[in-house]
Order: sequence, then C-alpha cells, then structure tokens
Amino acid sequence: MPLMQSWVASANAATTPFPLNNLPYGVVSTNGQDPRCAVAIGACVLDLTAVEEAGLLALDTPTLFAHPSWNSVMAEGPALWSALRTRLTTLLAAGSPAQEQLAPHLIPMSDLHLHMPFEVREFTDFYASKHHATNVGTMFRGAENALPANWLHMPIGYNGRASTVVVSGTDITRPCGQLKAPEADAPHFGPSARLDFELELGAIIGGSTQMGETLTVQEADDLIFGYVLLNDWSARDIQAWEYQPLGPFQGKAFATTISPWIVTKAALDPFRSKAPPRDLPLLPYLQEPGPMLYDITLAATLAPENAAATTISQTTSSQLSYSAAQQIAHHASSGCAMRSGDLIGSGTISGPKRHMRGSLLELSWGGTKPLMLDTGQARHFLEDGDTLTLHGSAHGDGYQIGFGSCSGTIRPARTAS
Repeated sequence: MPLMQSWVASANAATTPFPLNNLPYGVVSTNGQDPRCAVAIGACVLDLTAVEEAGLLALDTPTLFAHPSWNSVMAEGPALWSALRTRLTTLLAAGSPAQEQLAPHLIPMSDLHLHMPFEVREFTDFYASKHHATNVGTMFRGAENALPANWLHMPIGYNGRASTVVVSGTDITRPCGQLKAPEADAPHFGPSARLDFELELGAIIGGSTQMGETLTVQEADDLIFGYVLLNDWSARDIQAWEYQPLGPFQGKAFATTISPWIVTKAALDPFRSKAPPRDLPLLPYLQEPGPMLYDITLAATLAPENAAATTISQTTSSQLSYSAAQQIAHHASSGCAMRSGDLIGSGTISGPKRHMRGSLLELSWGGTKPLMLDTGQARHFLEDGDTLTLHGSAHGDGYQIGFGSCSGTIRPARTAS
C-alpha cells in the first residue's frame, strides 16, 4: 500500500510517523484545556471531542468522546472501529470537502500535553521471545537448561499491576525492596541496584468475554483494538530473591510505561508476518489461521542525565515466537474473562545478536559485561538520571507507521527517613 495523501501537508512527508495510513488515537490537552480524545495526523492532532460536538463525525452512535479516554470506543467493537477509521480517513484525505470545517480543530503537536490514552483494566505480561528466554535461562540455569520444557508449548505469562501503568514521559522512582546477595545469610531492605528496562509491544483488548468462555486465535485477534510500545521496568535484584516459587511480583509491580498513541490493528495489517520456525507443533487451540505477528522495527536509547542518547538495542517484533492473539487465546483457555481495556505485554523482544537484546540484563550479560555508551560512560543497569526511550515504526512504500516514543527518567528511591 502506498502513502495516502492528506490535505494536512505534514502528513505527506515520508519522515512523519503519523501519515494518513496510520491515524493513531490518543488523549491530549493544551494549556487551559481539559484532556480530550484526538487522532494524530502529521505534525498535528485532530480534536475529536470538538469534531463530534460539531456534528462532523456522522456516525450512528451515542456520544463517543464525552470522556478523555478511548475505552468507550473500544467497548463498541470492530464494526464501530472500522466505521470510525473509514470516516476519519475520508475527512482527512486530500480533496475532502470537510477541510474548511475541520481545519479549526487541528492542534500543533508542539502545543500538546499527552495523557494515558485509555484506562487499563488489567495487565498481563508474557515471555514470548525465544532469544530473550534463552538468554535469561542460560544466565540463570545454564545453556543445557535454558528453556523450560513448557515454553515451547505455550505462552508463559504473569498477572501484573494495572495501577502502575503510566504514559510516556512519567518519571520512574527507583523501587525499594528485599534484596539478598548470594553470599549473605539474610536479606536486607533497600533501593534496587539492578534496575532494568524491557523492550515490548502491548496489545489493547477492545472487546470482552464472559467467565468460562474460551477464544480461538482468530477470535482473540478480533478482540484487539490496537498496539502501543511497552516498557515493563524490572528490578532484577528484587526479582531474583522473590521469584521462586511463584514468579515476578515487586520486582515488576512498581512501573510499566506505554507510548501515548494507540496504533490500530488496521494500520498495521499491511505489515503482518509469520512466526519464526517452531521446534515443536503447538496444540490445536494455539494454532494460527494466518500471519499474526508484525514486522515492526524497534529500538531503545539510553541518555544519561544532561547527555546525548545512545541507541543500545535494535530489533524487530517479528522475533516473537507467540503473537498477541495466541497469548490472549491462551489467557482465555481456562475460562478467564477478558475485558475491554485489558493490556497484554509481549514480553521482552530480543534477537539473535547482542545489539538486538531488549534488556540490560542481556546486554550486560547479568552485569558481567559493561555496555559502553557513546558518551564514554559504561552501564550495567540503569542509574539515577538516566532516560530510557523505546521507539517503533513499521515501514511501507514511502511512509512509516510510528508509535511515538515510550520514555521514562529514573529518579532516586524514596527511602524512609
């Protein structure tokens, strides 16, 4: 599919992350204005709350944008999602007769504050990259026992905390917790010294299921409203002491950052890709009817305080072994109810080479090999003042589908006085 032309001139540049082909959804505000729903187009956003109030959406639905959240739209289901995208594409396309009416509702990106685009109901994070799972398993259990036996048969996940999912630009306070050095007889309480990031994609569920209901992979895919970049911040030293026998808890619960723009499944459809070859066949309920992954270029940059950023990781989402649809189908396979507003994390996305590793745990090989930045500084894990930013885009014929950045700056721990 080539670049679609818009009357918003900045949307026609090959370098913009937000061409007419994309139209991602967010929640924005300007100084003196309450947050409202918007769609990104080029270097601007279209204020959908104002457009709806002006009667320009022409959709046979109740008020969709009365509240600064995309949950109402998500709950309406795929038919409404398709109708809304079609209408917005028509309104913003070159030659649209609505240009004169819409132009007053465009706001420059430079004037905006970005907010959480939706209210997260539940958060589940998975472990779906074979390269990541193999690297971590090799460090902790040795190469011969790197992958647990169950990993090749199903997506492994854990239930996280929706209460600490935040939008890009939110500062991250270094967490405290129980820590135990290998040589120590007992744990102590204090700030994490092995703070890490995880380069992930997040899938947002728009529909719902009832308790006891299951889903095919195709039905699960139909429930997905869109995708965001996701950083599931991790305190590796807290995690190492607590995770036996039940898995991650406080080492993960303190913060998860998402990008501010929801990129719709429709915008990503041209970039679908097949999963890598499997070692073993999956059970029928996890088998895919077609390509369910996406070819999205991903990167992470690290900037020390008052210093330039270094690109420390570059990979692609096609490295995942399990798609979001498979993860959701597995999640629902026990009869677990899925709800509109649920957030599903892919797990860290790593590739076969060192520069493709999606966490500092892997890049520094458990803290044993320093990662050198362009500034000349070394990192094993994140330090106070560091800003970690995720980037992502899919590349088409003369255009790209961007997510915006997913960024957070590490602030010192809050210790008891």
